Amino acid sequence: MSTPPKPPQEPEQPSGAPAPPSAYPYPNPQSPGPGSAASYPPPAAPVPGQQNFYATPTLVGQPGQPGQPAAGYPYGGQGPYPQVPPPPSGGGGGAGRAVLWVAVGAVVASAAWAAGVFLIGGKGAEADLRGYTAPANLCSSTDYSSFETEYPDNDGSPTHNALKDPALDESYCSVNLKKTGSSYADAYLSTQVDLHRKSDPGPEFTAMWKNYEERYPDYDVETVEDIGEEAYLVSEDTTSGSTSGSLYATLAVRDGWTTYTMSYSAYLSSYDDDDDKDPPSLEDVKDWLKTDSKATLDQLKD
Repeated sequence: MSTPPKPPQEPEQPSGAPAPPSAYPYPNPQSPGPGSAASYPPPAAPVPGQQNFYATPTLVGQPGQPGQPAAGYPYGGQGPYPQVPPPPSGGGGGAGRAVLWVAVGAVVASAAWAAGVFLIGGKGAEADLRGYTAPANLCSSTDYSSFETEYPDNDGSPTHNALKDPALDESYCSVNLKKTGSSYADAYLSTQVDLHRKSDPGPEFTAMWKNYEERYPDYDVETVEDIGEEAYLVSEDTTSGSTSGSLYATLAVRDGWTTYTMSYSAYLSSYDDDDDKDPPSLEDVKDWLKTDSKATLDQLKD
């Protein structure tokens, strides 16, 4: 009988040389050797009442018939995911405590989330309008009586408009101020009220008006007390006693989620050389804005 041929032998490696790479990226559990799966522990024996994740899928069938996969999912059980065994009854083992604390943590987190939603979306988010309204014709509610001594001629056709929206109610009025005998406006006065129904305007209002001079260095900003929740008076005077230049002042008020402005502007180029038609002083304009803004805001209350 002839001797069967020997399988080809791998060439010997020099002492200390690394093992050649295997064509299969993981150790072959059927071929023990250095770096093989033989050094790994074998799968644990099945535990009664628990799913064995390493076991071959169970085949079921009638006696004498080929086995068929179990109904439902190919690997048996109640779904495609491993079934987590219940914590041991009694004894209070570490696994049981871990599962319990996970469940408690989930309940606490859900309760905290629900509380946050309630606080953010509940009464705290309702518009704080302080009882103000935005009339269709703001000119009919604007008090500018402090300016009438300086500008006695009434504007027969003031401009007004309004906006009604679930997020914002807005009313605007513009009045031409005239000295006695003037054919054209000597100055301009405007008012605007905004009812913010969906968002608190406070942070943006403060940033815009309190820091106004950071954007426009030629303007002065001063805080005004006793009008609304916060108020700022922005002004600029470039007249310097000449026949050119301008006079400008705006009083901006916020009371809750309601904002209001009253603005005055005059241009000396529109004034005659008559001394009786000189513009008022900036300090007078500031006082008039404060007085008439308080009166107007009172009229805008429900």
